[in-house]
Order: sequence, then C-alpha cells, then structure tokens
Amino acid sequence: MNKKSIGIIVAFGVLVVAILSVAYLLYTEKQTNKELVQEFSLEKEDLENEYTRFATQYDELKLTVSNDSLAGLLDQEQVKVQRLLDELRTVKSSNATEIRRLKNELASLRKVMISYINQIDSLNRLTAQQKQVIAEVTQKYNDASRQISNLSEEKSQLNKKVTLAAQLDATNIWVEPKNKRDKRAKKVKDVVKFNIGFTVVKNITAEAGERTLYIRITKPDNDVLTKSSSNTFTYENRTLNYSIKKYIEYNGEEQQIVVYWNVEEFLYAGNYRVDIFADGTLIGSQRFALE
Repeated sequence: MNKKSIGIIVAFGVLVVAILSVAYLLYTEKQTNKELVQEFSLEKEDLENEYTRFATQYDELKLTVSNDSLAGLLDQEQVKVQRLLDELRTVKSSNATEIRRLKNELASLRKVMISYINQIDSLNRLTAQQKQVIAEVTQKYNDASRQISNLSEEKSQLNKKVTLAAQLDATNIWVEPKNKRDKRAKKVKDVVKFNIGFTVVKNITAEAGERTLYIRITKPDNDVLTKSSSNTFTYENRTLNYSIKKYIEYNGEEQQIVVYWNVEEFLYAGNYRVDIFADGTLIGSQRFALE
C-alpha cells in the first residue's frame, strides 16, 4: 500500500470520527433543551399556584378590615395580583426572561402584603377571631416564602442553563438624555435626544445571521414613544408599538449596540423605561428617571 492510499484512509477515518462527534453533541444538546423546557414548565406552574394563593389571601385579609380606605387599597393590590396572574398564564414556558420578571414581581407583592398585615395588626381594634385570621394569613405567607426560597435554590442551576440557551440577551443597558449642545441634559425640558446603548451578550448556541431589534421607550404613563402608529411588532400574540428598529448581524459573539431617539414630543419628569425585544422575546429592560 503506497503513502497516498494510507493518507486517504487516515483522512477518511478522521472525517468519520468528526461526524460522529458532531452528531453526538447535537443529540445531547437536543435532549438537554427538552429537559429544560419540561423543568421550566413545572416552574411556571408553581409560580401560577403562588399567585393564586396570594389572590385568595387578600380575600381573607379583607374579612378582617373595617377601614374603608384600607379595604380599597387591598382591593387594588388584589386586582394587581390577578392581572399579573393572567399575564403569567399567557407567557410561554420557554420565556425565561418574562418568568424571571414575574417571579421578581411576586417578591415585591410579598413585601406589600406583609406591610398590610402589619398595618392591620397595628390598628389594635381586631377581635380575637380577626387576629387568628391574620395569624393564619401570616403563616401562609411564611410557608409561601419558604416554598419560593426552596424553589429558587433548586432551580438556580436550571436558570443558568435556560439563560445560556436563550436566543439573545441584552445587558449593561444605559440611557443618556442629550440637550441641543449634545451634552447630558440635566432637566427634562432640555432633552432633545436619547442615546441608548446596551450589550448583546455572547451566546454560542444562538443562530447566526441578521436580527431585528425593537426598542420601546415608555413614559411614566405607560405611553410608548413612537414616530408612527404603524410602527409595530408581534410579542406574545400581541401587537406592540416600538420606538426604534435596529438591524444587526449576529455571529454569536458579544456586540455593543447604540441607538438614538430624537425627541419631538412633550416629555415630563418621572420614571421612564426602555425595553428591548428580539425574535419575539423580551431580552432586556432598564428604567431611568427624568427630573
């Protein structure tokens, strides 16, 4: 057998090994992603149960209140819990970013509930039966807190995997209001432009190619800044307005993105928010204040 024949055999062997390795990696990744989807579906179900329990607990709390103003506040919080629960039910199980946001909202709701429990208890006009109801609600809150804590601990590794498997992720989001001299504006009346920057993180599992980013700038009244009512995109089976559309060529590596918004509408002081979407997914959010 001559050297040329030996070389061909060796090259063929290397090619076969490479093909088998790639096939094994693809199979492994597919199995891992399937497991992640199943696990995250369970996490979403647990979160829905927690929201449902919170809504029920507000019903129990209202039975202990004779103060109309406080009862009204409890009604408002219960409506908020129900709204977030309805929103959670429409979120896809694979949408890690939205589920993390709603989990954070739940943590805030727990703080609000315990503050109301303390207020009601401080009225010092409750009967023994009412105090018992408060104790039961407090116990349910403590049980829920422990369950959430245990769930977070058990799912911490899963969250890392889901984040890695997510299509895109925007971090280090910053917003700089500019005045007409292109300096940082200190007052809302001086703002003529927003410079918005963020980092699209490295993700070797994301498909390379052209991507469309949609940036929404939301005013304190939740109105979205947009140049035209026809500037829309689809998100979670809804049609949303966007402020800025940006095309990027994504190759899996980290990218620094900067976009601009020329202010042509009236702005007022308050808390604003920037949301960034890609491929029908919310990939990053940042709040900023104008004085």
